[in-house]
Amino acid sequence: MLIISKKYTKERKREMDNNKKDFKPYIPADKVVPEFTVTALLIGILLAIVFGAANAYLGLLVGMTVSASIPAAVISMGIIRVILRKDSILENNMVQTIGSAGESVAAGAIFTLPALFLWAEEGKIDFPSILTIFLIALFGGVLGVCFMVPLRQALIVEEHGTLPFPEGTACAEVLLAGEEGGSKAGTVFAGLGIAAVYKFLADGTQLFKSEIGHAFESYKGSQVGIQVLPALAGVGYICGPKISSYMFAGGTLSWFVLMPMIALFGADATIFPASKTVTELLTMEGGGPSALWSNYIKYIGAGAVATGGIISLIKSLPLIIRTFKQAIDSMKNKNAAHKGLRTEQDLPIPVLIAVALVIAVLIWLIPTFPVNLIGALIIVVFGFFFATVSSRMVGLIGSSNNPVSGMTIATLLFATVILKATGTTGITGMVGAISIGGIICIVAAIAGDASQDLKTGFIVGATPKKQQLGEIIGVVASAAAIGFVLYLLNEAWGYGTEKIPAAQATMMKMLVEGIMNGELPWALIFIGVFIAIVVEILHMPVMPFAVGMYLPFSLSAGIMAGGVVRILVEKRKGTEKEKKARTDRGLLFTSGMIAGEGIVGILLAVFAVFKIDSKIVLPFQLPQIGSLILFIALLALLYRVCMKADKE
Repeated sequence: MLIISKKYTKERKREMDNNKKDFKPYIPADKVVPEFTVTALLIGILLAIVFGAANAYLGLLVGMTVSASIPAAVISMGIIRVILRKDSILENNMVQTIGSAGESVAAGAIFTLPALFLWAEEGKIDFPSILTIFLIALFGGVLGVCFMVPLRQALIVEEHGTLPFPEGTACAEVLLAGEEGGSKAGTVFAGLGIAAVYKFLADGTQLFKSEIGHAFESYKGSQVGIQVLPALAGVGYICGPKISSYMFAGGTLSWFVLMPMIALFGADATIFPASKTVTELLTMEGGGPSALWSNYIKYIGAGAVATGGIISLIKSLPLIIRTFKQAIDSMKNKNAAHKGLRTEQDLPIPVLIAVALVIAVLIWLIPTFPVNLIGALIIVVFGFFFATVSSRMVGLIGSSNNPVSGMTIATLLFATVILKATGTTGITGMVGAISIGGIICIVAAIAGDASQDLKTGFIVGATPKKQQLGEIIGVVASAAAIGFVLYLLNEAWGYGTEKIPAAQATMMKMLVEGIMNGELPWALIFIGVFIAIVVEILHMPVMPFAVGMYLPFSLSAGIMAGGVVRILVEKRKGTEKEKKARTDRGLLFTSGMIAGEGIVGILLAVFAVFKIDSKIVLPFQLPQIGSLILFIALLALLYRVCMKADKE
C-alpha cells in the first residue's frame, strides 16, 4: 500500500498543507545523510537507460509516455534497502531523480527526431548521426535543468500547499513509506515479468495476434479492433478512465463517423493527398479502412492536435505571466538566512546562465542547426519560456497531462516560418526546424520532470544542488543511449509502420513539410482544427481527444480496456484508505507492465536486426478469439492484483 510512514504523521502532513512557511522536511536541513553516492549514481544511470528505452518504444507505439519516477523509486528501495541492507531515503530519492530523466529525454526525442529517419528513408538526407542525436538530446536536457533551477523557489517552496505536483508528492509518499519498499518492488517486478512473457509470446513467438479486428462490409470505411498488449492496458489504468475515454471517443469519431462519411460521399472521387479513388483505397491489396486513415484521418488528427496544443498554451498564459513574476521576485528577495541551509542550496545562477550561453553558441556553430547567433539565442529564450510553462503545468495537472507536444508544435510552426522567411528553405530548413523543435521538446519534458523530482526532494529533505546535478547526469546517460535506441527500432521495423507508428513525429514532419513546401491538405487540417474547437467549447480536454483521433482505433481501444479496470477498482466498496491502496498497487503493477513490454520490445528489435526473429516463431497461431481471451485474462489479473491490497 502507498501509505505514509508512521514517522510521517497526520499532524505533520496537516502542518505541511496549512503552514507551509514552517514546513520541516523529513530529513532536517542540519542533518547530513548519504545522498550523492556511487551506488545511487550507478543504479540511477542504469534505470535512466532502461526506462528511457522502454518509454521510447512505448511513445513510438502509442504517442505518449508515462512517468518513471515512482517505479524507479520503488526499484531503488528494493535494491538499496532490501538487497544492500542500507537505510537511506535520500539515496533512493537520488536514484529516482536520475532514473526518471531517461523517460523525459526519450519523450522529447521520439516526438521529433524520427522525422529525420523518415526523410533519410525517402533519400532526401543522410541518416542522422549518433552524435547529432546526442547533441540535440544533451542540449535540450541540460537547458531544461538549467531553466528549472531559478523556478524552484517560486514554484516548489513558495507555492508549497498550493501547487500539488501529483507525481512528485506521490513519489515522496512512496519513499517515506520505506518499511514496505520490498513488497512494492515485488509488485513492480511481477508486472514487469508477466508483461515481458506476454509480449514475447505475442510478438516474439507469434503464438497469438497482438492486434485483432474486423472491417464492416455493410458500413464501409469502419473497422473495430483492439491491440491486446500489456503496455496499452497499463497506460489506460495509469491515465484513468476519463483520459482513456476521451482518447476512445476521438478514435470512435474517426473510425465510425469520419471514415464512413468519406467512403459514402467520396466513393468515386480522388481526394488530395491520395492518388487513388476512395473505393480503390478500400478495395486494393493492403488497403481497407486503414488506407483511409493514413491518407485522410491523420491530417484531420494533426489539425486537431496542433489546435489542442495552441489552446493549452493560450489558456496557460495567465499562469505563465505569474510564474515569470514569481521567479524574478524570488531571485531578488530570497532570504539570505536560507543560503547556508543544505535544503536551500541550488546550482549557482551565474553558472547556469554561462552554460545556457555556451549551448547557444554551440547551436550557432554546429551545422545541424541552420541558425545565426541571434536565432540560437531565440532558441534559448523559447526554451526558458516553455520550461516555465511546463514546470507550472506539471505542478497543477501532473507530468502525464503536460502538453509537451503542443509546445513543440508551436515551436515548429514558428521555427519553420522564421527559417523560410530568412532564406533557409527546402530540406535544410526542414531539418533545422525539426532539430530546433527537438531541443525545445526535450527542454519542456525535462523541466517538468525536474520540477516533480525537486518537489519530492523538498518533502523528504534532499539537497537541491545534488538533485540538479543528478538530473544532469541522468540527461547525459540517456542522451548517450537514445540515439542507439532510435537506430535499433528503425532498423528493426521502420518508423511510420504498424509496428511503430511514431504518430507524433510523423505529424511533426508533415506539418514542417506542408509549411515549407506549401503542400498541406489544408481542408483536412481545418476540419481537425474546428473539431478541436467544438471539443473545447464542450469543455472536454482537447489533447487526449485529438490524439485518439490521430491514432489507430485499436490503440485507443486497448488503452480504454485499462481504463475500465481502473473504474472497476475505484467502484469497489471500501474505506478511502482501502480504495487508495488498491489504486496505488495497480499503479505499481502497471508501471512494471509498461517497462516489461518496452524491454521485450527492444529485445525483439535486436532479434529483427540480426534476422533471428523468424527463428523463434511457432508453427501455429491461436485464432483471434484466443487473443481476446488472453487479454481479458491479463486484465482480470490486473484487477486481482489491485484487490490483493485489501489483505496487506
